[in-house]
Amino acid sequence: YAEKHRVNEKDLKRAMSHISAKSHDNALLNEKAHLRKKVSEDDVMCAPIIAHPLGLFDCCGVSDGAACAIVCSVEKAKELGFKDFVTVKSLQIAVSSGEEAQYNDWDGDHIVTTTKASARAYEEAGISRPREEISMMEVHDCFSITELVTYEDLHIAQRGNAVKDVLDGFFDLRNNGVPCQVDGGLKCFGHPIGASGLRMIYEMYLQFHDRAGQRQLKNPKFGLTHNLGGFPFMNISSITIVGKYH
Repeated sequence: YAEKHRVNEKDLKRAMSHISAKSHDNALLNEKAHLRKKVSEDDVMCAPIIAHPLGLFDCCGVSDGAACAIVCSVEKAKELGFKDFVTVKSLQIAVSSGEEAQYNDWDGDHIVTTTKASARAYEEAGISRPREEISMMEVHDCFSITELVTYEDLHIAQRGNAVKDVLDGFFDLRNNGVPCQVDGGLKCFGHPIGASGLRMIYEMYLQFHDRAGQRQLKNPKFGLTHNLGGFPFMNISSITIVGKYH
């Protein structure tokens, strides 16, 4: 990524550190997060290296966890006496065709499946300006660099511009951008694999019902969740967009 977009490695590392520190700040506001500890950018920068340039705080942990959801039609929910529904606006899955593993124009700076699935999801949800219309995101932040690249794959940041957006605080909780990992993300929950996707949806549900406490956003319109599995050159990506029922 740094080579492709001519990003100084120190600037990239600082942006990655900001991403991790941001998620820890958000987790301090979430009683369900596992790792509720203040971590500064300098803490991330100076942490022991796991695989250069990824340090200890650039990597999510593996965890145990479970999640469930009851899903039904709006009509059935009305019959049961519920109101203020949170509904699925779009659900898209993209699977690698194998093109990334062969010789072509793909050079490893992004995830092809996320790029394609998100574009289809916006079309299905009737979203034409995701940077302005998406209110919040929960993404697959297995590593800080993955979250940074995902901003671009989701068409929220322009290609090569995510570092600037991150350092400008565009994805922070209170900066009038698109807050990401509002609940703390994989970084502060750990990654129990199968439960992670519903954990993300649960945060959206809380936000739309004004039940997110200190991390509550003002009048969210659309929430996006993103999950990823496999390798950069052979993977599957899913995008879900949810919002209030109108």
